[in-house]
Amino acid sequence: MFVLVEMVDTVRIPPWQFERKLNDSIAEELNKKLANKLEDAYVFPGDGASHTKEKQPCTCQQSLLMLPAPSPWQLPIYFLALDLPILDILFHFRYVVFHPFLDEILIGKIKGCSPEGVHVSLGFFDDILIPPESLQQPAKFDEAEQVWVWEYETEEGAHDLYMDTGEEIRFRVVDESFVDTSPTGPSSAEATSSSEELPKKEAPYTLVGSISEPGLGLLSWWTSS
Repeated sequence: MFVLVEMVDTVRIPPWQFERKLNDSIAEELNKKLANKLEDAYVFPGDGASHTKEKQPCTCQQSLLMLPAPSPWQLPIYFLALDLPILDILFHFRYVVFHPFLDEILIGKIKGCSPEGVHVSLGFFDDILIPPESLQQPAKFDEAEQVWVWEYETEEGAHDLYMDTGEEIRFRVVDESFVDTSPTGPSSAEATSSSEELPKKEAPYTLVGSISEPGLGLLSWWTSS
């Protein structure tokens, strides 16, 4: 669920932090910049291969480690602005990011239900959706209760098992989506539209889950008697 990646980035140290230890200032500034964000960064595989630029969902704040410098490009590089008392540092570091692999089994809590599916939260990450076709079948959406229901078939007939908010749920990660949410200028079509119509806010990183297998779904469904 968590991956340790190597990254290169530039940190700006303001003058009021010059009296602190350099590593403490760097760690604080990087956590402000990266924690709970989706960032583009140069990723170094650590096996001597060339680096690549990838999106990293830095959704979990973790400690930062300065790496040793076995080659010149890994040495911290310091830039001191001539007109401002600001220190810019380009250096190589490691960061722990939340990035579950496909088919990984996770346990979260139901945040809510809608016709689009079951919305799940891990506590620190909320953009998880289990669509209707990936629920235990047959399933129906109860409009009155605003919950999804598994119509569990038994020899005695169907029993409705409700997916209530707050229930713990075990699911499989089946897909992920990255969306560039960088601000852009309005298009000509948007400029002529009504100012009252606000664009729908999209999450930069989302997961799609599935519970359409035995053992998946609410933990209470599979508790042995």
